[in-house]
Amino acid sequence: MMASETGMYHDQATELRAMMMQANPEAKPGGSARVLAVTSGKGGVGKSNVAVNLAARLARMGRSVVVLDADLGLANADVLCNVTPRATLAHVIAGRRQLEEAMIEAPGGFTLIPGATGLAQMANLSEFERARVVSLFRQLEEAHDLLLIDTGAGIGPNVMSFLVAANELLVVTTPEPTSVTDAYALIKAVSRQRENVPISLLVNMARDRDEAKRVFDRVSAVSRRFLGLALSDAGYVLHDARVGTSVRRRCPFVLDAPDSPASLCIKQLAHKLDRHAAEPGSGGFFRKVASWLAG
Repeated sequence: MMASETGMYHDQATELRAMMMQANPEAKPGGSARVLAVTSGKGGVGKSNVAVNLAARLARMGRSVVVLDADLGLANADVLCNVTPRATLAHVIAGRRQLEEAMIEAPGGFTLIPGATGLAQMANLSEFERARVVSLFRQLEEAHDLLLIDTGAGIGPNVMSFLVAANELLVVTTPEPTSVTDAYALIKAVSRQRENVPISLLVNMARDRDEAKRVFDRVSAVSRRFLGLALSDAGYVLHDARVGTSVRRRCPFVLDAPDSPASLCIKQLAHKLDRHAAEPGSGGFFRKVASWLAG
């Protein structure tokens, strides 16, 4: 990185910290919510569906959950929830709406902050604009148990800005070879940006438990050997025709078909996460974003 770029990077981080304190001067530096980024190496693996249904299930368990649809440019969580946003993340970033105006109560009782669909400029934010996105949501850490970030797919700068700042990552893959390969590429990219990041792997659309275990064991072994990284097994979600039916009905499948195989898998994952819900976030999501921007 050239010296001029380094200086600009630090200037942006300094301005970000000042802006955050000005917006909420009495805020505690850490925040209390756990921040889980739900992500994937490629599109089409059901990442957003996992995020929405996991949030709905956790909300039903009494947890205060917010889903931030950070799939900039291709957001669809509002479609999965059959809600019509009054405002989106794009309006908040542009300063046209307040954060509260973009928050919607979604089915199951969680809060959704819709992303921006089909806006090229949202998918190509500058470094400081991406930092401004996350700075707008610092207050969410202090008011909720869990903040789920539904990121875009891949390893672009918009995605990485969220991944390196979250408390933990849930990487979603399917058993398809291309999906598995891209999931490992994502894990590798994140590990280069941030050491000791807690990463869990969830196998979606698995035919059975054995297939899911084979996928996890394969990615886990490669990650341990070449990256020195131990992955956690988040389990799996079974391939289930009722998932597609619920998507067409625009209703989370854990609500539309609560006893379906896929719903029972999400229930198991939710309970696994809930067992650790009392653990405080390590350092605060937005504080870590500022540190990452500072290089």
